[in-house]
Amino acid sequence: MTEIISLNANWPKELPLPGFTGEIFDRADQIRVSEEKLRVAMMRPNARLLKMQGLDPVIGDDGALSWTSFAYLPDNAVPLFLGLDGDVPLFAAIEKVEAAPYPNPRLWQVIAHLSAKDAAIYASTRSVIDWHNRHQFCAVCGGQSHVIKCGWARKCGGCGAEHFPRVDPVTIMLAEHDGHILLGRQPRFPPKRYSALAGFVEPGESLEGAVAREMFEEAGVRLHSIQYVASQPWPFPSSLMMGFIGQADSREIVLDVEELEDAIWVSEAEVRAAMNGDENAPFIAPPPLAIAHSLLSYWLHIRGKG
Repeated sequence: MTEIISLNANWPKELPLPGFTGEIFDRADQIRVSEEKLRVAMMRPNARLLKMQGLDPVIGDDGALSWTSFAYLPDNAVPLFLGLDGDVPLFAAIEKVEAAPYPNPRLWQVIAHLSAKDAAIYASTRSVIDWHNRHQFCAVCGGQSHVIKCGWARKCGGCGAEHFPRVDPVTIMLAEHDGHILLGRQPRFPPKRYSALAGFVEPGESLEGAVAREMFEEAGVRLHSIQYVASQPWPFPSSLMMGFIGQADSREIVLDVEELEDAIWVSEAEVRAAMNGDENAPFIAPPPLAIAHSLLSYWLHIRGKG
């Protein structure tokens, strides 16, 4: 197996990398922007088409993503060029799909066992196909748009404006105070599940500003000395999660009940118990694929180094 190395120089080698990261596959931008190179790639006998069921991956008996020949591209579908795996061109089909507000629980179990490369390919595929389904009309004039650049852009048939797959920046953070961190839960979480607080970055706002604002808005906690930890793509539907740890002025909580059902301060021992799956822990940790899980692992790691 190829060794997976973090591109983040500060990420501890002892810790698993955040979900959907760690494997860089060749997106081959030089091919997606060239109609001639795309034709050649599509005609290659080894070109492969990713099998999808709506926005969910089809998993083979070996636990990996399933592929078939590009010749099986559905008649009503538009090809999405994913990149190259060595000299093998990889494609998916852009089709009309119905997206559920949240992934079904079984999906978490499936993608948790994917290799780093398969997880990265699936994250890109899901995000881009979902974007095409949500953005079929021009944001400038309202005209119908069509796929260009083999799935990596759309062009309006009316005004000619080009639109590109969007990524929504989201900050996710831990507040730390005197050996404790703050976790919250939303009503839709499973019972006892707590996680790091998070929120979208607003226009004209720095990442650190978003961290401080979201923490104060949701929990009434003021932060300082905010430190970046790591990032992860989150394809539900298409966010870039950026993880931080900040120091809190106090442990007083003023809860925004429109955003959170509850928030609690937990100690290092309580976090370790939850991360170890102890049924007596005061909360259930977020799933390993979520960057919130990575933030907790990172915090425990640096506490152990202290």
